[in-house]
Amino acid sequence: MTLQQIESFAAGAWIAPGEGARLIRSAVTGAPMAEAGNDALDVAAMLDHARSRGGPALRAMSFHDRARMIKALAIEIGKHKQALYDISFATGATQKDHLIDIDGGIGTMFVFASKGRRELPDGHVYLDGDVEQLSRNGTFLGQHICTPMQGVAVHINAFNFPVWGMLEKLAPTLLAGVPAIVKPATASCYVTEACVRIMLQSGLLPDGALQLVSGGLGDMLGRLSCQDVVSFTGSAWTANKLRSAPHIIENSIRFVSEQDSLNASILGPDAEPGTPEFDLFVKEVHREMTTKAGQKCTAIRRIIAPEAQVPALIEAISARLAKTTIGDPALESTRMGALVSASQKRDVLEQAAVIGREAERVFGDPESFSVEGADAEAGAFVPPMLFHCADPDSAERVHDTEAFGPVSTIMGYRDIGHAVELANKGMGSLVASVITHDPAAAREIALGTAAFHGRLYFNNRDSMKESTGHGSPLPHMVHGGPGRAGGGEEMGGIRGVMHYMQRTAVQGSPDILTAIGGNWVPGAKELEAPAHPFTRKFGELVIGETIHSPSRQITLADIEQFAEFTGDTFYAHMDEDAAAANPFFPGRVAHGYLLLSFAAGLFVEPNPGPVLANTGLDGLRFMKPVSAGDSIKVRLTVKKKTGRNEEYGEVRWHVTLTNQEDELVAEYELLTMNAH
Repeated sequence: MTLQQIESFAAGAWIAPGEGARLIRSAVTGAPMAEAGNDALDVAAMLDHARSRGGPALRAMSFHDRARMIKALAIEIGKHKQALYDISFATGATQKDHLIDIDGGIGTMFVFASKGRRELPDGHVYLDGDVEQLSRNGTFLGQHICTPMQGVAVHINAFNFPVWGMLEKLAPTLLAGVPAIVKPATASCYVTEACVRIMLQSGLLPDGALQLVSGGLGDMLGRLSCQDVVSFTGSAWTANKLRSAPHIIENSIRFVSEQDSLNASILGPDAEPGTPEFDLFVKEVHREMTTKAGQKCTAIRRIIAPEAQVPALIEAISARLAKTTIGDPALESTRMGALVSASQKRDVLEQAAVIGREAERVFGDPESFSVEGADAEAGAFVPPMLFHCADPDSAERVHDTEAFGPVSTIMGYRDIGHAVELANKGMGSLVASVITHDPAAAREIALGTAAFHGRLYFNNRDSMKESTGHGSPLPHMVHGGPGRAGGGEEMGGIRGVMHYMQRTAVQGSPDILTAIGGNWVPGAKELEAPAHPFTRKFGELVIGETIHSPSRQITLADIEQFAEFTGDTFYAHMDEDAAAANPFFPGRVAHGYLLLSFAAGLFVEPNPGPVLANTGLDGLRFMKPVSAGDSIKVRLTVKKKTGRNEEYGEVRWHVTLTNQEDELVAEYELLTMNAH
């Protein structure tokens, strides 16, 4: 049988396996199928290629350019999904497992592409927070900015999700403007290699933006600098070994880690047999035990339920597990496939035996179970195993030993406080789920467990039809956890992009901050527009363009007419004595929304033009009341421009209203869509 040669992509070239290559066997048949690895890989050249070519090319692109690139990559991978499905069966994964890995990875890229366009500027600098006033007169200000790290991101990924595990790291890395070197786990690297080939052959990526190591990294981590990032997924033992290396510590190299996790699922005290919550809980536990044969970092390892419900739960979960067909993952009838390798099978059985010292196995016998369409001995098959720990308070191994397979332990709690205590014994987990219809119970559990968990997932009859499941990390939300889980945070929307950027405090004048950040800062130079800005297309407008309106006097008749027209007869506008008694008002005052309406009338250009729509108003504040007889005038400045598509872009205008004494009356930001 000819072995598939799983290549690396290094410094612009595909490199075949060589000295030090490892044999890869099918998880289903145990037969040799591929080899990967090359000890002669020139890692120094790879790092230089990323830093000298990939990094500059990505940083030259705007956030929106990179977001569009990520979307295009997702579309391209989607065209080749079936090919990725076909080769993924050899990892032991079923068709449903492929959807989580491959479709989930593609979906994650789409989310980051969308968030990049909506939440990041169409520029090169991300502004983190508002401008800080550092001086009395506003001539010296502060602003936090984020810019791409000028190194390379080394992604060390786990075997269980060869596509999603790569793409959920790669999307925020590329969006940040940092090149990546991807090192998948050898056991399933052939799937990752196929996905990388799809992306590289698309021609969408700049040279040096993406490289692949199929096999070992050699001394690459020892060659990293303070501008580089390591993002790791795997065991706590390996993570601690890598991050504690002297070179990593001495150079303060960023190390993002997602590792072991004794995730828990808590059945609420209200969820008795016969309730929708009880049935939902059984379904969730079964799914998390059997999906990917339990090889998920978010799988439920500890089942925490009211003591009175433990017997019923054991019976219900066991009945559902008994109906789970184990076998060749390519068969339509198979509901659970194999573990990824024979070595992983040995590890799971060893860890299950450790758990068995403190808990009784109540379902699943690794010495006697059926496998459809495959040989249980030749393939890496194990049955789902459910344990019952009768004394979880004195037990230790059930709270610190993770059998990374279809293994879970059920234990009883006396009250909510006890459930919280048991959940926290995991000493840091990626996720805990709570199935309850009682908001008070949910709140108590959340306050007690949040500090120990990266994500809390609540579900019940109200949300069950649309919920994504205990074990589904979403790109919008943080994926990571404290303590044993590694202390890292991946994804979480734009939060995940920040791992690959440096936050820097910038101090200076309004003009300096405007130039650096690309947003007009109050106090910066105002540019005289050659024509009314509402008559100028998106591309013609310049940051800082400003118009000053004439004044308009506010009369008592204006206030009364506005009150009658809108129905807003609040006493501050209509009752002189009551208004005067209010410490904020000198007497009757104009409606705030009357002032906004008059402001629009002062700066608007009535004729048809490139302004297509007013889409919003942000940050409105009223600083000083306006009484009848006062006057207002408006300053309108182009603060920020964000391209949206080929037809139009978003313009953010800074608007101030001042009175006859030049005192600030109101301030806000107006959003419009302007044609190109």
